[in-house]
Amino acid sequence: MTNVSTLDVDGVAAPPRANGELVFAEQWESRAFSLCMTLHESGAFEWDEFRVELIAAITSWEADASPGDTYSYYRCWLTALERVVVTKQLLASGAVDDRVEVLAARPAGYDHGHDHGHDHDHDHGHDHGDHH
Repeated sequence: MTNVSTLDVDGVAAPPRANGELVFAEQWESRAFSLCMTLHESGAFEWDEFRVELIAAITSWEADASPGDTYSYYRCWLTALERVVVTKQLLASGAVDDRVEVLAARPAGYDHGHDHGHDHDHDHGHDHGDHH
């Protein structure tokens, strides 16, 4: 079970909440959150290692944002997770980039509206451009 007690309750690193409960605007946000917490709980990295990267990603976004840019806490979360995964050598930087490209190339609603009892990385009649 996810240990949310390690999360900041307020401040720049605090995740969005409503009535004390975590709020995810889209399904990918909850998946990114769960992946990070699972890796942390398995001992892949210390929470403070991730928190430092999260604050750096948020601070960087704030410094580089143009007027009208929409802030996304969980995009910063993903940036921080990628940095930790690469720093801890859990995955090579190029492999992270390749995976992000594959996921980004999937059409909207790719993982909705059909049976979830299979792995989307296997070919089910869809050409995802990741086969050689």
